[in-house]
Order: sequence, then C-alpha cells, then structure tokens
Amino acid sequence: MPYQETILKELYHSFESHNLSDGLQVNLKGWVRTNRNNGSIGFIELSDGTTFLNVQLVYSKDQVDDFDSYSHYLTGSSLSVNGEVKLTPNMKQPFEIHVHHIELLGGVSDDYPLQKKRHTFEFLRDIAYLRPRTNTFYALARVRSKLSYAMHKWFNDNDFYYIHTPIITGIDSEGAGQVFDVNAKKEDGKPFFDKPVHLTVSGQLHVEPFALALRNVYTFGPTFRAENSNTPRHASEFWMVEPEMAFCDIHKALKIVENLLKYCINDLLKNAKDELNFFNAFVDKNLLERLHKIVDSSWEVIPYTKAVEILEDAKNKGHHFDNENIFWGMDLQSEHERYITEQVVKGPTWIIDYPKEAKAFYMKQNPDGKTVAAYDLLVPEIGELIGGSQREDDYEKLRQRMEECHLLKDDSALWYLNTRRFGGCVHSGFGIGFDRFLMLLTGLNNIRDVQLYPRTANQVKY
Repeated sequence: MPYQETILKELYHSFESHNLSDGLQVNLKGWVRTNRNNGSIGFIELSDGTTFLNVQLVYSKDQVDDFDSYSHYLTGSSLSVNGEVKLTPNMKQPFEIHVHHIELLGGVSDDYPLQKKRHTFEFLRDIAYLRPRTNTFYALARVRSKLSYAMHKWFNDNDFYYIHTPIITGIDSEGAGQVFDVNAKKEDGKPFFDKPVHLTVSGQLHVEPFALALRNVYTFGPTFRAENSNTPRHASEFWMVEPEMAFCDIHKALKIVENLLKYCINDLLKNAKDELNFFNAFVDKNLLERLHKIVDSSWEVIPYTKAVEILEDAKNKGHHFDNENIFWGMDLQSEHERYITEQVVKGPTWIIDYPKEAKAFYMKQNPDGKTVAAYDLLVPEIGELIGGSQREDDYEKLRQRMEECHLLKDDSALWYLNTRRFGGCVHSGFGIGFDRFLMLLTGLNNIRDVQLYPRTANQVKY
C-alpha cells in the first residue's frame, strides 16, 4: 500500500471526527523536537507546523533499517517519515506513528543553540531567527496569525473597508516630534523628497478621509516611534489597528471597541485553545480565567476627573506610587492605570474625558472647554490597551488647535484641516496596540517577546 502524504492537522481532525484508521500508511514531513531511545526502541517528537500538537514517532531496532542513524538525529533536524498510524486512545497522545523509514532532509550541527531545556527569554531574543522553534514562540506566532485573521474577519463581517495607509509621511499625527526622519538622497546628493518626511507614527490621519466617503474603515500596519524607552511595554516599531467610523460619537465607539475585542478573544478561546492552554500552563496560570472574565463582564466607564480623585484618595490612605505627584491635568502613568483596573475596578475600565492639553490636537473638545471626548481602555496586567476619541469636526476649533500645536506653519497638514470644510461629520476612531493585545492574550509581559523581530532603542540585530 503506498504511503499517503499528509499533515498532522489532517490526522488530528480525522481522529476528532472518528475517521482515523488504525494501520493507515502515511508520509509526514517535519522537524525533530526531541529524540530519545533506550538502545532498542526510540521516540521522536515531530512537529510539522500545521498544528500546535506534535506526534510521537516510534522506531524500534528490529523494525527499521538504520536504527543507529535515526537515534542520532538531533533536535531541529528536518525529516521525511514513512510509517503506520497506531491508535493509542488510552495514552497521553491519541495516536502515534510506527516508523518504517526516515529520510533526513536537513541535519543540524553540534553547535545548534536550542537544547531540550527551558531557555530564558533574554537568551532567545539574541537568536530571534530560531525562536519559532521553541514551544513559546511557536505558539506565539500561531496566536499572532490567528488574531490578525480574527480582526480582519470582524471588520469584514461588520462592513468595514480595509485601507492601506502610507509608511512615509510628512505629518506627525501625534504632534510629539518623536519620529524617524527619512533622509534618502538622489544620486546628485539632493534630498529625495521635496520636504522633510518621516516614518509614520499612526495611519489615523490618512485613513480618516476614507471614513468620510466609505463610512466605516480601518488600517492595520506598522508604526514607528523614536522614543528612547527601555520599558517592557514600548518598542520603536509596532503594529496598530486603527478604525475610523463616520456618524459615530464617543458612546457608539466604546460599544464598537467592546464588540471587537470580545469577538477576538472568544475566537481565540475557540480556535487557538491548544496555544492558550500552553500559555496558561507555562507562562501565566491565571490567563484563561482573566480572558473569560474580560469577555463575560461589563466594562466600567470612569471620567478622568474621577480617576484622579481615586488616585488621590489611594495616596492619602497610604498607597505608594512611584509617581506620587497626582493632580488634575497629569498624564496617567502605567502604575496609575494598573491600580485603577486591577485594584479598584478589577476588570476592563474606560477612562474618558481627558484634559485637552494632555491629548492630541484632533480630539473633540467637550462643552466645558477643558476636556476632550477621548477614551482609553485599561485592562489588568497591561494597563492602557486602546486609545481613541471622537474627532473634532468643528473647522474653527480644529484650526485653532492645530495652530496652537504649530501644525499649520507649512502646508503639510492643511489637507487634514480641509476635510472639515468638505462634507465633514461627527466621527470617531481608535487605535489598538496589536502587540500589547498579544501580551494580554498570552500572558507574556515584555513586548519584545510578542514581536517576531523586536525593534527597540539601540537594538536591531536582525
């Protein structure tokens, strides 16, 4: 009987649907995770990338043609395996493969840095190109892909259009000046572009005009910040999901965010359960409980002014904050955000109506003249996950704010102001830090460990 070329995902699906035949002749291709033997019988854990689960290969001295060679295949070696399925429903694995023949496709040298032991995340960051071969980053890459798909699916199913916004731009959407300048030159030594440009810090300003034609849109791509920051939550390059919705005020926007995030978490609890179970077992033993609580709870809304009062009260009662200078108008720090969401609310928390001076120029000014219709979502273990606002649709107010922020000293931002003259409307938007969302979903507490090739200050090895 010829060997049927297959993949592990298909075999597990067949087993779950009770269609996997004992004695089925199969060919599998994959990589060695572990290899051990007792002199007469050997066991290889094989991964083929199609599922988080491995399969055990069993090779015995009296059944295979080259037992000694098989027993020396090192972790990381790629193999083509011909064998026979043996159902083992009463054992840890539901089935195994009894080997007839193995072809070594790619060997591994003796200095292969990954061994059968737990390596520190710091060590693995230094060999980022090999991290996907470890259980943690194998699971992380799969969750990252599944989360991307879930987000795109939710937007598509809810009539959002996906807009590709530019990476190179002449406008700083945050007005903070922490940008990576693009200094390309032509062959004659003159600047490549006719004005100063930099890598985008956000796709928001470029996607907004499409909301004023297509109603609901989003962009999803890399953004860049030239912040000399070494915290576990900041990176120089990271991915953002940025929707914009026309005819949508702050209250509608909060509901849209909640629906999107709960959908994505529920999708992963269903479609990435093996990966999340792994993270729950080996990274954060409270992960699944926390995720279920997020999707099952209602999210509390607290005005910024009330949040400051909560922090002042906590300080007066003896709670220690590293940043003890608490006052109205301050920029909430991570420890303040986590205190509110973890110690006070003990669940997801919206902070709304921030001071005008603490937020970006494009946010809708509230009638009090002091605050803007901004909102941040705080979640346990992470702090701020999402930032957004109702956008300023009043031309004169936006023009005045842009002048205050020195954004109209040239014409690089005039086009954005003009959108309020040509059929503007009430509209809102938000940004999801995709990498921080992954931190929440995996329990990994350093952004360098949810990015495939992290970019941080002074560190670009790959």
